[in-house]
Amino acid sequence: MDRFLAPHSPEAVAHFHVTENSYSWDMEQASLNEAVIAGCAAYQALSRYLSGADLVFVPSTRRELESTLRRYAYDAIHNIIATARTSLQPGGYSRTCHLSEDSIGNMLNNSDHLDALLALHTRSGTEHVVPDMEHSPSRPIKIN
Repeated sequence: MDRFLAPHSPEAVAHFHVTENSYSWDMEQASLNEAVIAGCAAYQALSRYLSGADLVFVPSTRRELESTLRRYAYDAIHNIIATARTSLQPGGYSRTCHLSEDSIGNMLNNSDHLDALLALHTRSGTEHVVPDMEHSPSRPIKIN
């Protein structure tokens, strides 16, 4: 994680702020801090991608990777907002999404990061081959 977002990066600081101060981070101001939510969401999106736990389609281009990270960030934004005790200002959700997208884009602008992230979950050797279902033996389904 530190390779892509250093511990002193705004995203890591925001993530630390939200997770370590979970009881009070959202009560510091009258409304939620959009930059903190966006930074934390970008950090969580990258963390989710690095784990690969629920990665269905492995991205092979920057566009696909960025799309995956954005979806993960939107999920994180929703989760953060859902647990907060204060609300966003009008238009805050769109601004938060935009800030998170910018953060992800800036991180991917480093070609070393992009190449490493794209190579992270690729399958080595031959591509996954789906067996030919046409010649697969069929079995009746037993109904009780």
